[in-house]
Amino acid sequence: CYLFQVVQEYERAVIFRLGRLLSGGAKGPGLFFIIPCMDSYTKVDLRTVSFDVPPQEVLTRDSVTVAVDAVVYYRVQNATMSITNVEDANRSTRLLAATTLRNVLGTKNLSEILSDRENISHVMQSALDEATDPWGVKVERVEV
Repeated sequence: CYLFQVVQEYERAVIFRLGRLLSGGAKGPGLFFIIPCMDSYTKVDLRTVSFDVPPQEVLTRDSVTVAVDAVVYYRVQNATMSITNVEDANRSTRLLAATTLRNVLGTKNLSEILSDRENISHVMQSALDEATDPWGVKVERVEV
């Protein structure tokens, strides 16, 4: 009495048996089986995800209010960690990106924001990547 499931090449399945993580890590790609009523599983998409950080009203160091938005590209690197270490890795990454954008831009003057967008993007990417590493998420690129 097994139930066969299929995950695509770009997906992994994290399986819990009676609430405990099944040994061997995430399953896939291909065919795997679960035991009904004993196993639960979650599919994790490993493809790169892009999202817009909504425009953030930021007060710069020289007391000028600016509205700045960004685009973040990330992907799940470790499916098991993204399920077990954080409740919702996608939502958490989005919220962290908005907060990091405000924090980074709050330390800059208006002229620095306008002239050093590439540097701001690199600082933001490294801060996001360091924070999301325990979640199994890799931030690939940030554009301000």
